[in-house]
Amino acid sequence: MVGPLYYEDLAPGAIFIAPGRTIVESDLALFAQVSGDDHPIHMSDDYASSTPFGRRIAHGPLGIALAIGQFGRIPGFRETAIAMTDVRDWRFRAPIFIGDVITVEVTIVAKYPRRPGAGLIERRFRLLKADGTLAQEGMSGMLVACRPPATAQVR
Repeated sequence: MVGPLYYEDLAPGAIFIAPGRTIVESDLALFAQVSGDDHPIHMSDDYASSTPFGRRIAHGPLGIALAIGQFGRIPGFRETAIAMTDVRDWRFRAPIFIGDVITVEVTIVAKYPRRPGAGLIERRFRLLKADGTLAQEGMSGMLVACRPPATAQVR
């Protein structure tokens, strides 16, 4: 088991891989319900079969949500993540289909001290299909807890 990963433990260039996750039909249905985006490219096999994709595709922002959620499954960050600060420069490179297995690769690009007890890390996300195709990529900042001061021992 990996212990907590604090700001001090993270270095630019470090790469973390989140567990793979299969996209299932209910992911599209639930995302459509939550977002209100029930466009037939996501919801109708008949409609989607007539598009250049030939079948239904996942909502683009579902990939962003999946990336952020899967990041939380990387051991060590659950205990130290404070808050996501932004999502930027997100690019949709290839469609995500029902049945695709998506793996999330996160690279620490930079880090900056921010306030007492926390620092900011800049993360590059890459959502990869099982065949290595890059589906989505983008940047996101996150505040991470600093290592707590050593507790004084009472004798």
